[in-house]
Amino acid sequence: MKFALKTLLVATLAMTSGQALSHNHSATSLQSAIESSQRSDDNRARDQYRNPAKTLAFFGFQPTMTVVEIAPGGGWYSEILAPALKEQGTFYAAHFPADSEVGYYQRSLAGFKKKVAEDTRFSKVNITEFAPLTHVDIAPANSADMVLTFRNVHNWYMNKEEDAALSAFKAFYTALKPGGTLGVVEHRLPEAFDAEMQKSSGYMKQSVVIELAEQAGFELVATSEINANPKDTADHPKGVWTLPPRLALGEQDATKYKAIGESDRMTLKFKKPL
Repeated sequence: MKFALKTLLVATLAMTSGQALSHNHSATSLQSAIESSQRSDDNRARDQYRNPAKTLAFFGFQPTMTVVEIAPGGGWYSEILAPALKEQGTFYAAHFPADSEVGYYQRSLAGFKKKVAEDTRFSKVNITEFAPLTHVDIAPANSADMVLTFRNVHNWYMNKEEDAALSAFKAFYTALKPGGTLGVVEHRLPEAFDAEMQKSSGYMKQSVVIELAEQAGFELVATSEINANPKDTADHPKGVWTLPPRLALGEQDATKYKAIGESDRMTLKFKKPL
């Protein structure tokens, strides 16, 4: 009996030790990517608003995962995710479609492909295509441990096609393994504001984003205020783009909007049911 208890204790300690080592390696890998000298000063300056370490930790990021980033744009988050996943994980960057006729999409995709070709941090990035309703094969079905989307939901919601946002969430659901995680960060519109503002302001009600995810089959796991900004009133002349880094009004009231900082954001963690 004593031998059995001793064996169980040793096994438990070994498991606990292994989990601690895994957690420490994850934190080290992620922190190394965040602190890399290859990141530009401009990108580093936005860490105070985007909180990458805390945000990814909240989502449960591990460097051994298969992760899909939706619409990575210029690669702000990709330059953290790609090196963190490079050795042990798999990273899919679901970028704009190559056949898009939108000039901005073409330029953004070309810039990202250039980065992948020239920057060793991106050497193992798998570029796929994403656009709601038309390009939804972001990764093989049931293959991803985590899908991440940062400040994108408003774009799909403002799409002239009514089902664009829901279609996006359904694509994420298809790509994820059962039990996989969907992490969402989005500009937040106060619940008391007119819902019509979501069609033009760049802000979304948290309740609406949750409803979209649940309609696609997801379960809400947790919410966080990691990326909250109580200074943001969400009622600016040019919507969310009034604030940094865009400063859509130019020098007009620039000091005021810089003092506010970047937008107030919801941070939501969902899972695909087992």
